[in-house]
Amino acid sequence: VQMEKQVVDGLREVFQSRSRPLQYRKQQHRALHRLITERQADIEQALKQDLNRNTYNTSLFEMISIENDIKLAESDMADWAAPRPVKKNLNTALDDVYIKPEPLGVVLMVSGLTYSAIVVTATRVRFPSRGNAAVLKPSELSEHSARLMKELLPLYLDKEMYQVVTEGVLETQELLKQRFDHIFYTGSSTVGKLVMEAAARHLTPVTLELGGKSPCYVDKNCDIAVACRRITWGKFANCGQTCIAPDYILCEPSIQDRIVEEIQKTLLEFYQKDPKSSPDYCRIINTRHFDRALALMNECTIALGGESDRSKCYIAPTVLKDVLPHFKIMQEEIFGPLLPMVTVNGLSEAINFINAREKPLALYVFSSDKMVIKRMLTETSSGGVTVNDVLMHYTVDTLPFGGVGNSGMGRYHGRHTFDQLSHHRACLVKSFAMESLNDARYPPLTAARLRKAKFSCSIACAAVVAYVCGFGSYGSCHGEA
Repeated sequence: VQMEKQVVDGLREVFQSRSRPLQYRKQQHRALHRLITERQADIEQALKQDLNRNTYNTSLFEMISIENDIKLAESDMADWAAPRPVKKNLNTALDDVYIKPEPLGVVLMVSGLTYSAIVVTATRVRFPSRGNAAVLKPSELSEHSARLMKELLPLYLDKEMYQVVTEGVLETQELLKQRFDHIFYTGSSTVGKLVMEAAARHLTPVTLELGGKSPCYVDKNCDIAVACRRITWGKFANCGQTCIAPDYILCEPSIQDRIVEEIQKTLLEFYQKDPKSSPDYCRIINTRHFDRALALMNECTIALGGESDRSKCYIAPTVLKDVLPHFKIMQEEIFGPLLPMVTVNGLSEAINFINAREKPLALYVFSSDKMVIKRMLTETSSGGVTVNDVLMHYTVDTLPFGGVGNSGMGRYHGRHTFDQLSHHRACLVKSFAMESLNDARYPPLTAARLRKAKFSCSIACAAVVAYVCGFGSYGSCHGEA
C-alpha cells in the first residue's frame, strides 16, 4: 500500500512543481516515437511471445496507427491546447470569454485487455500531449509486453512523470485506492464496475472502454462474399481477442449456409488448410482464457473449425450455427476465435434482438439497401457503427471512439483524447471600466434599478453593434469570438 501511495504522491508533486509547456510535451511525443521505431524489433518479439503474432500483424495493428497518432498529436497539439473563444452575451460583450484546456493532474491508465500491453496502455498514446502525469498499469496477462514496457518507457520518456506498474491484481486494487484525477480503464464490464466503484470514493472521473457483444447483421440483400471476407478478417485477427471484433452474426435462415460456405473459403485463403501452422494466426493469451473460451462451445453446433490444443493455447477459427439466445456463448463477451450465428426473421427481429441486450461497443451492418442501413442506425444504439465493413471506424482519428451504457463511457482518438484527459476551464476576464452599468445588480434592488438593468442591456447591445460596425469583428487577446 505504501509503495502505491509513494508512486502517486511523487507524481503529484512533480506535476505540481513542473511547468508543462507545449515544447516539453512535444519532446515527450518525439521520445515516444523514437521508442516505437528504435525498439520495434523488441516489441514484435514480445508480442510474438505473448500472442504468437508475426511482425506483419504487429505493423498493421499497432505500429502504423501509433505513428500516425503521434504525428497527429504533435502537429495539432498547439491548436488543441489553445484557449477556445466562445459566444458572449450582452453583459460580457467587451470582455474576454474563453475555455482554457488544462491538464487534469495524475492519471491512472489500466489495461485489462490482452491485445498489447505496450500499445494499449502506454500509447493510449497521446497522454504526453495532455501534460498529465500518469501511472501506467499494463495487463499482467501480456507478460512479455508488460515487462518490456516497464523496461523501455523510463529510457525514453520522463520517468518522473510516467511510472509503469506491472504487478498483479492485488497491486492494481491498491492502486485504485489512491486518489487520481482521472482513471482510464480498458477491459471487461465486470472489472469496469469495480474500477468505477473505486473511483467514486474520490469522485474521480473515469473513461471505460468495456467491449461487450458487438453484433453483426448480414442482410440477404448484400454482397455476401465480400461481407464474409471482411467479417472473417475482423473476427479472427488476433485470435478474436479484439474488443470491437464482431461477436456474433445475425442473419435470416435462408442465407446461413451461404455465409458458412463463404467464411470457409475465406479461412482457406487466409490461413490455408491448417490455421495452426499459419504464421498469420495468433494464440489465446493463456490457458485460463483458453479454457473459458472453449467452454462456451459446449451447447453449440460446430459448422467450421472447433479444433484446439491446450498446450499451445490454440483454438481454430470456429463458426457455430443455429445458436439460440439462451446459450452461454450469448451471455458473455467471447473474446476469442468463436463466431456464433443466430437466425432472425428479418430486419425488425434483428433490431429487437439487439435492443433487448446491453448496448454494444460496436455495431456492424452489411446491406445494399439504404433503408436497412437507415433503420439500423436510427433504431439501435452502440458506441460506434461501421456499415459494410468491420473495425474500420476505429482507424478514423476524427471519430470519437468509446462505448455507451454497459460497453463503457467517455471517448478518445485524436482531439477527443486530448479533450477527455483535459479540464475545460471556463474563463471570464473583465476590466474595471463601466462599473456604473453594474449598479442594477447591487442592493438595494428597486423598480428603478430594474428599469436601469433593462436600459443597460439596450446600451450594451447598441455598443456591440457600434463596435462591430466601426471596427470589424470583436474578440479578445486569446482569439476572435
